Amino acid sequence: MGPHPAVAAIRLAVRRVLHDVLTEHRAEQPAEHRNGTPPTAPDAHAPLVLVACSGGADSMALASALAFEARKLPVRAGGITVDHGLQDGSDTRAAEVAERMTALGLTPSEAVTVTVGREGGPEAAARDARYAALDAAAERHGAAAVLLGHTRDDQAETVLLGLARGSGIRSLSGMAAVSGATRRYRRPFLQLDRQTVRKACVAQELAVWDDPHNSDPAYTRSRLRHEGLPALEKALGKGVVEALARTAQLSRDDADALDTWAADAETTVRDEAGALECAKLFGLPPAVRRRVLRRAVIAEGAPAGSLFARHIEEVDRLVTGWRGQGAINLPGRVEARRQGGRLVIRQG
Repeated sequence: MGPHPAVAAIRLAVRRVLHDVLTEHRAEQPAEHRNGTPPTAPDAHAPLVLVACSGGADSMALASALAFEARKLPVRAGGITVDHGLQDGSDTRAAEVAERMTALGLTPSEAVTVTVGREGGPEAAARDARYAALDAAAERHGAAAVLLGHTRDDQAETVLLGLARGSGIRSLSGMAAVSGATRRYRRPFLQLDRQTVRKACVAQELAVWDDPHNSDPAYTRSRLRHEGLPALEKALGKGVVEALARTAQLSRDDADALDTWAADAETTVRDEAGALECAKLFGLPPAVRRRVLRRAVIAEGAPAGSLFARHIEEVDRLVTGWRGQGAINLPGRVEARRQGGRLVIRQG
């Protein structure tokens, strides 16, 4: 008799990602290391894959699936849990999660403590601190990939949050299955719903911890999860989560195509000195032009996470609605102004 269907589903999702990691890893190895390793015997050249585990159902299911699948492949598997220090006893809980990962067979398994700032609000600040810690852990251990437990439900929530911000098609594209500058982050569960993942935990009798912040109405995502999405499903019927996740994929495909177009177009709208020419910018389709402007603003030092659609719209008006207006102040102490038919963007 095989495993519970939910357990089989999470293991298959992780297996596919591990095969991708192995394929990419082998392509980067010297020729003498590509064919010499038995298919089920990890050695010093086997890639290390870490799971980011909070102790919740999604990440514990992911940790268990990684531990199970890694034993059958030339992959080393470990785990990282991040203690944000935002709740009493969080250090003890993080230590317990690390112990659970060790019991699953994940090595290394460690708890990392971070200090959460205030920039961007509590949710954004915690996320920034968490990813910084995961990046540092991956560098420290030489990990080829870090697995994240985001599900299809998380994807739907992310799309709705992007829609509420009015940040454009890139926000509607949600979370990518593979992200990070070095393709470090992998999300195996984006095609699985949260209920399936929880069923897998129950079937395996995995101890899980439900973060009270996830049900605290003080947090936007929590309100969306427990009030917003259920209201949408009541009004529109079942299938809203699946439709939003599908919208994310379609939006991502469109956004990727437009980003490529903008990267190519940017070289055609600059003069010999590299300055952006307003007349040439005006001739671009709006979606492409705004991407060119966003790229230029970020290149001058504006933090991408603090740059919203309204900022780019103001810069765009220097090109399309020029009436002698002054400089536009942007995040990161960057300013944009129109001068002599050129768009001058620089950090002040």
